[in-house]
Amino acid sequence: MVDVERTLDEAGLTNPHVREYVAHWANITGAERIEVVSAADDARLVQESLEAGELLPAGEGLYYSRSYYKDTARAEERTIVATSNEADKGIYNNWKPAAEMKPKLVELMTGASAGKTMYVIPYLMSPKGSPVEKFAAGVELTDNRNVVLQMIRMARVGVEYINDLGDSFVKAVHVTGDLENLGQGTPDDKRYFVTVADERTILHFGSSYGGNALLGKIAHGLRQGSYDGWKNGFLVEQFMLLGITDKETGRKYNICGGFPSASGKTNLAMTLAPDALGDRYYVEFYGDDIAWIWVGDDGKLYGMNPENGVFGVAKDTNEKTNPTAIDSIVPGTGAIFTNVAYNPKTQEVWWEGKGDKPTDLDGWEDWKGDVIADRSPEEADAPWAHPNSRFTTTLANVPNVAKDFEDPKGVEIHGIIFGGRTRDREPLIRAITDIAEGVYDGLTLGAEATAAADGLEGVLRYDPMSMRPFMSYSEADYAAHWLEVIGRATTKPIFAHVNWFQRGDDGRFLWPGYRENLRPLNWLMEFLAGEVEGVQTPVGVLPKREELNLEGLDEQALADLDTLLSIDVPRWQQEMGFREKHLAQFDGLPEEIWEAHRRVAKALEA
Repeated sequence: MVDVERTLDEAGLTNPHVREYVAHWANITGAERIEVVSAADDARLVQESLEAGELLPAGEGLYYSRSYYKDTARAEERTIVATSNEADKGIYNNWKPAAEMKPKLVELMTGASAGKTMYVIPYLMSPKGSPVEKFAAGVELTDNRNVVLQMIRMARVGVEYINDLGDSFVKAVHVTGDLENLGQGTPDDKRYFVTVADERTILHFGSSYGGNALLGKIAHGLRQGSYDGWKNGFLVEQFMLLGITDKETGRKYNICGGFPSASGKTNLAMTLAPDALGDRYYVEFYGDDIAWIWVGDDGKLYGMNPENGVFGVAKDTNEKTNPTAIDSIVPGTGAIFTNVAYNPKTQEVWWEGKGDKPTDLDGWEDWKGDVIADRSPEEADAPWAHPNSRFTTTLANVPNVAKDFEDPKGVEIHGIIFGGRTRDREPLIRAITDIAEGVYDGLTLGAEATAAADGLEGVLRYDPMSMRPFMSYSEADYAAHWLEVIGRATTKPIFAHVNWFQRGDDGRFLWPGYRENLRPLNWLMEFLAGEVEGVQTPVGVLPKREELNLEGLDEQALADLDTLLSIDVPRWQQEMGFREKHLAQFDGLPEEIWEAHRRVAKALEA
């Protein structure tokens, strides 16, 4: 049996609560060795992974990893929130009793790391000294070296983050399991990804992929964090966060917001000013995926990105869509690419949407490791990279990362935006001044389902606040918590809804998007400051055409602007019926939300 005490002594891990937890799980999983890691171990672990063939070189200081072909994404149906109180059950959180799930996971994990190293990853999902620090610390135990390398990029890792925190840390246990014999997607599926929220314990079995295995990220950073926030007065959301400085006035605004999958969140988070406005505006990146938000002692709303890195979707990331992301994964950054196409001869990587597809197929392998040149004619057009392929890089590699991203105080939040993906009815931007209507708008956020999926073209798949897969308690309590936290702020943020995806009758996008998206955000901040008045509509305040800075915008976008700054009332009236049905699922929803719904519906009728 491994000498746990000696190993922890040598690593300088002094927290007695952490030591007891490590010893307990070392005994259950049967790991042969224990290794406590810190960020300083990265180079050595990379070298060990290269020698073992777990990583492959992808250029100077860049690395490639390939996961098991059935283990490439989060598995929402296997992801469970467990507590001891059935009142925590929601529509979306897949709740189960803790008493049922914990023994099941212990049984699956018993002896499952035999012959392997158990890596102990002490981590912090916040800058040290943050007001939410005691909720941000965790210790992940994993038997997978690639998980360690990804966590070093995504969190602050080292014993110094947890030695002084007593028992205020999340116990996060990850056991990979025998990936080829877990019955993924069958009735005998053995995978379970469980957050025991009221015990601050995370137990994940049966994956080595991203959100299932990097437990600081989604399981702690979102699911556990949101439960902790509910019980302790702060918000934890799947939000991007950026800062905009107006160099002409010297003012800086910070905007956070939620976007359902494929609605442009990462591209917005990492955006730059359009060329025509670059002399006036400077955009800073804080985070692309998670924000923790609280009310400061001064009554202002503050937020921070708990992560230390970016775990970005590779597909369609290129110089036009996201030049900032491309600049953050250049040689020497230590970035890791997962499940993209790879050429072992040239050490290049490629994915759909990166740029021109290589015409010389020599050496190229797809994300499964199959030789592309050997494909049959029927397979010729299959994707080279997995649609959920990823790149992992640290925040320090992002060229325009905010200078104060490590400030433990966080940054003041001036605006909260929601952005769905709809071809009609949603204008470019609409500001919402009433808090209950802002929260109501977030609860009815959605992206258009395809006709093939839902049978009804244009009907939204609702994704409240973009938290549908990450909810850890009931939606009614979630809505009430939002109203309470924002209501406590004496300096209120402005809410807004944005939509970059409206289409014309010919199917083309009416708004150029990408860097041009800064223009409506600038208008929103001018509206907050009382410098523009906009046009009042039943669903919020829309910009007047002359209030938007249109300098340098192309002729087509200028011609389409009137459509983008109007609302289709009959389409909205239809939408209100869908919203009512959606909200009716959430038993006990605060009356303020229903009042907001009725106000909007009545205004549309008028």
